Amino acid sequence: MLLILLAYLGGALTIVSPCILPVLPFVFARTGQPFARSGLPLLAGMALTFALVATLAAVGGGWVVQANQYGRWLALALMAFFGLTLLLPHLADRLTKPLVALGDRLSNKAQQADASGEGATGARSSFLLGVATGLLWAPCAGPVLGLVLTGAALNGASVGTTLLLLAYAAGAATSLALALLVGGKVFSAMKRSLGAGEWVRRGLGAAMLAGVVAIATGLDTGLLTQVSTVATSGVEQKLIDTLAPRSNPENDNVPAQGGAMMRSAAAARSDEAAAGGAMMSRAAMVGDAAGPAMRAMRAAAHGNDELPIEGKLPQLDGAVEWLNSKPLTAAQLKGKVVLVDFWTYSCINCLRSLPYTKAWAEKYRDQGLVVIGVHAPEFAFERNVGNVRKAVKDQGITFPVAIDNDYAIWRAFGNQYWPAHYFIDAQGRIRHHHFGEGEYAQSEQVIQKLLEEAGRKNVTNTVVSTEDTHGVQQQSDMGSVASPETYLGFERTQNFASPEKQAANAARQYTAPAKPALNQWGLGGNWLSQADQITLNKGSGSIVYRFHARDLHLVLGPTKDGKPVRFRVTIDGAAPGQDHGTDVASDGSGIVDSQRLYQLVRQTGNAGDIGDHTFSIQFLDPGVQAYAFTFG
Repeated sequence: MLLILLAYLGGALTIVSPCILPVLPFVFARTGQPFARSGLPLLAGMALTFALVATLAAVGGGWVVQANQYGRWLALALMAFFGLTLLLPHLADRLTKPLVALGDRLSNKAQQADASGEGATGARSSFLLGVATGLLWAPCAGPVLGLVLTGAALNGASVGTTLLLLAYAAGAATSLALALLVGGKVFSAMKRSLGAGEWVRRGLGAAMLAGVVAIATGLDTGLLTQVSTVATSGVEQKLIDTLAPRSNPENDNVPAQGGAMMRSAAAARSDEAAAGGAMMSRAAMVGDAAGPAMRAMRAAAHGNDELPIEGKLPQLDGAVEWLNSKPLTAAQLKGKVVLVDFWTYSCINCLRSLPYTKAWAEKYRDQGLVVIGVHAPEFAFERNVGNVRKAVKDQGITFPVAIDNDYAIWRAFGNQYWPAHYFIDAQGRIRHHHFGEGEYAQSEQVIQKLLEEAGRKNVTNTVVSTEDTHGVQQQSDMGSVASPETYLGFERTQNFASPEKQAANAARQYTAPAKPALNQWGLGGNWLSQADQITLNKGSGSIVYRFHARDLHLVLGPTKDGKPVRFRVTIDGAAPGQDHGTDVASDGSGIVDSQRLYQLVRQTGNAGDIGDHTFSIQFLDPGVQAYAFTFG
């Protein structure tokens, strides 16, 4: 019920969002008619259609998206025709002359229905107009809508998913209904006092055509989305924080980071660090019954000597395969202290916490600690069991790993983050959790306390150190990070600075920006842009990014058939020299030979010397796949 209320309030806030502007002309086109027979059916059709299409899009495949695209273009054509008839009545007469007789009969019937108090005909036409408007409406994806849509994608089709989307649409419809009622009175007054009915009608026709153009060209989800993010996201996040309070209030002043999906996380961020990000999040729409992770949000604050009971260890069913072990169950783990680590192998935050997890598994194994890694993929290539198996071997992981490609264990825990650590006592109860990097000493002390509670003797009170860790697993310099995680696929990208607009599911020739501003990026060459990745379509090509951080990483993959791709890196136009990353030589050369995270820059100077720099990577062969930048 709480999530439904949150969705409704989030929808109501869209009235102050510029993304609602393209829809307003369609709504105001019914001005002057009785609200119950015109405005109300229109808004109901709009809300129901949006909820249905959004549900299908969230849980369906590509065929749903394609079908909706056809529906949008058909609706655009109908809206454009309707707008022309309002703007140019004489043209409308010519276009509709063959249907004049039929139109007269229908009009007479409608007038008779109005006179008799029956509004079925008008209501039906208004409802159909609302259905078309619902196909066109693409509201800005603020935190509330991000929570709903992402949760739907993770948890699958359900009545709850549709109810939440319907609540969001109902909130928007409520705001539009108020605007329609107020606007109707204004338009009626204009007609009475100025005799401007014809001009009002033409103005509405022009506004409808402008709305059609805005939607057809993507202005409604491009420019207006950027404007509305400033307008409403802060208010929406306050609603989320009020209705789902954070467990660690002292960290509320920490800025959020990450891509669109990262920012839409609705639960508490218990251990976030600075802009570079101590963790990644994937919003999971779960209620009180969904899993212990959400209950953990409301557990006792840090610093309490007594560890609270946050829930029970769920069954570990649903993994597509187990590595380093036979499948484990909650019953088999009774009597053991268990650490469950949610991770994914290209996540930089997971890689930096891995040295501690491995050290704990080794240090406390003989005293009864069982570490279980749950690999939950973010990118499609991370679903490849062979890739995960190789990553486990390369990173020296010897503890059991459950490959959770279907997010079964993820949902059982109600988890939302990479990395996420859950600490379970010998009785099978979750006693502590930690999301993201950091607080390793505290986490190890929790392990020690649970082992002592289980009756283990001579448990050490020392904590491990990973100061000698190098490469991508070395701890980040968060004080020097001023660049956010940046996705390159068109679905979640931001700050794209090439002169050409990033195309969706199409190859295009791009021009690299000559002087990008901080955190802007762009492409050079012919690239195919897909939802979560970009692929160099032919010839050579480049990616440019203006960044501020000690480390720069890029998730890359070779060609589809596995052929390696050569590249060369420059920083401010010169070879990186001593500032090269572990996957780059000092002259900037390197090879993409597998799908993973590549460290391309590791600056060696003092933290105070780190400033803004322009990074460029030139790929010498076509077919390379690029996914996301991360920093440290």
